[in-house]
Amino acid sequence: MPDPNWQPRIVAFFCNWCTYTAADLAGVSRLKYAPNVRVIRLMCSGRVDPQFILDALARGADGVLIGGCHIGDCHYVEGNLKTLRRFQMLKRLLHDLGIEDQRVRLEWISASEGERVKMVINEMVEQVRTLGPLNLPKRFADWDREMTSLEESIREKEREEAEVVHA
Repeated sequence: MPDPNWQPRIVAFFCNWCTYTAADLAGVSRLKYAPNVRVIRLMCSGRVDPQFILDALARGADGVLIGGCHIGDCHYVEGNLKTLRRFQMLKRLLHDLGIEDQRVRLEWISASEGERVKMVINEMVEQVRTLGPLNLPKRFADWDREMTSLEESIREKEREEAEVVHA
């Protein structure tokens, strides 16, 4: 039975020039959005390496939000195009790992779109809440136990076969 008090944990990687500034605008404007998001400010969304997302999920995040400048408005000219290419590759990888697409989201949000930051964060929190906990650290522990058990059964079988050969 799922914990009724469970709250999703979401890590957000926001571009300094647009999405982070929009989040700041939302705060200054006293717009209310879910407190489930922990924002990491990067100079450009193009700096978001897929390993950052995998690491966040592996450390217990239930979802990851990436925010960058609108296409054509990147402070670093093509950083958001780099983000888009990496994001598409990441989605394929997450699918292969059995992680739902809805747990990772990419949004283009300009500095003046504080209301959009509020809307996107609230939508994502509800979406991840519906999916339930990802609990990847527990999955890793289960997989480790499964592998240890498999190794032990192989060793046992090898010992039995060695005893038959020596008998």
